[in-house]
Amino acid sequence: MTARKLNRQDLRDAAETYKNWGKWGPNDEIGTLNYTQPEDIVAAAGLVRKGKVISLALNYDEKGPQGAKTTYPALGRINPLHVMLRTGTDAYSGILDKRGIRAADDMVVLPLQSGTQWDGLGHVFYENYMWNGYDCREVTSFGAQKCGIEKTKTKMVGRGVFLDVARALGKEWLEDGYGITCADLDMTAEQQGVELKRGDFIVVRTGQLERCLKSGSWDGYPGGDAPGMAFETLAWVQRTELAALATDTWGAEVRPNESEPGINQPWHWITIPMMGMTMGEIFNVKELAEDCAADGVYEYLFVAPALPITGAVGSPVNPLAIK
Repeated sequence: MTARKLNRQDLRDAAETYKNWGKWGPNDEIGTLNYTQPEDIVAAAGLVRKGKVISLALNYDEKGPQGAKTTYPALGRINPLHVMLRTGTDAYSGILDKRGIRAADDMVVLPLQSGTQWDGLGHVFYENYMWNGYDCREVTSFGAQKCGIEKTKTKMVGRGVFLDVARALGKEWLEDGYGITCADLDMTAEQQGVELKRGDFIVVRTGQLERCLKSGSWDGYPGGDAPGMAFETLAWVQRTELAALATDTWGAEVRPNESEPGINQPWHWITIPMMGMTMGEIFNVKELAEDCAADGVYEYLFVAPALPITGAVGSPVNPLAIK
């Protein structure tokens, strides 16, 4: 039997059920990042036992996922363009010796959500509103006047918890279209022997990114079918009081979406503008998964601040799991 598709009324009901507007005051611009307190960061620092630093980022280059074939419109997203402004060849030729120094310089052009990245609270709107009830028109051609990613520049530090859902379900990777449930998340935490705490930064593994890397093709990854968070996990996000959540997929939630036509990424509609949850996407978790499986430790110091780009609604990031 085919499950009923989510409609506008379902979204309205969820928006009211999970709305956190005003929870941290009428002027708040960082949402659930407020859950992480100084004492949580101090405790997280104590999780560093072997001094191992694991990056969860893809390299930013022309080999990223944005150039892949997909039925979903790219909306201007491209892989990073890296350009040299001066090179070792220029130095060797002496052409710039008049400057009195030989050096290299470069620049990069990239959509802020082209690779491993945070979705900021100005990224997705619920109808005409953004997080905390701000008018969506606060995001102008000059950037987000409210909820810009720079407001989070001292955040994204705390206890990280890795939930390897694919491994817990006995799979190398989850199949496209698999909706991760609350029960899946709870079972994974229990199987791994890790207790979730207020203010945690949760990283969820589906294995999809690893599947793409293994096959040598990103086709379908950006906006195509994918495993991901089912709509019901809004209740899990609310219950756990997490600070932020990230996955190894392009869009975090299950695709095809569980919604009727005209409703794209319904989980985003609620998590970002209504709950105030910053969301991480395209996290490369293979090394972390292998390390956690080897030592049985699924918690670590998590350090992943966004670039403080004034008015930005997203940011590239090099998330670090430090064990």
